Amino acid sequence: MALASLMTFKLAIADVPFGGAKGGVKIDPKKYSQREIEKITRRYTMELAKKGFIGPQIDCLGPDLGTNEQIMTWIKDTYVSLYGETNINAEGCATGKFVAQGGIEGRNESTGLGVYYCIKQLLDMDSFVEKSLLRDKGKGVAGKTVIVQGFGAVGYWAAKFLQKDSAKIVGIVEYNSAIYNPNGIDVD
Repeated sequence: MALASLMTFKLAIADVPFGGAKGGVKIDPKKYSQREIEKITRRYTMELAKKGFIGPQIDCLGPDLGTNEQIMTWIKDTYVSLYGETNINAEGCATGKFVAQGGIEGRNESTGLGVYYCIKQLLDMDSFVEKSLLRDKGKGVAGKTVIVQGFGAVGYWAAKFLQKDSAKIVGIVEYNSAIYNPNGIDVD
């Protein structure tokens, strides 16, 4: 419920004309085969569709924790098989699909790129730099050391863009491990 509320506020602030919601299936995907994940995804999509909770004009699902392009494509395929003949926009029921399946170039890195832009903007503000422990290092991303918490789709791409802008990635923390190198870590 908290994530749904945050999504609502985020979209309202950005003046994007959508509501906000979150949903999912509580499973450990490591305990299931690819075929079982597909069946669970398609069933979840059918249940959402039966209740009128999914559709390009109702709720467009987007990828989040534990999902990927394949899962989003299965959602689209299932929805299109149900409503494709009566809804010309049926493929718009989900974002984050494979590009060849109606996805958008740049979607994978978009959230990480947004994180990078926010950090860059913050580090370019005199008022922030002056009040932070970074005042001796100056403005901008270049030369800053970074530790990334979470190295999934968002963390990886944010780190990649920060590194490209001459920041030094010195640590990466994941749910089950962490690495640190004061000389820097090559994101790739």
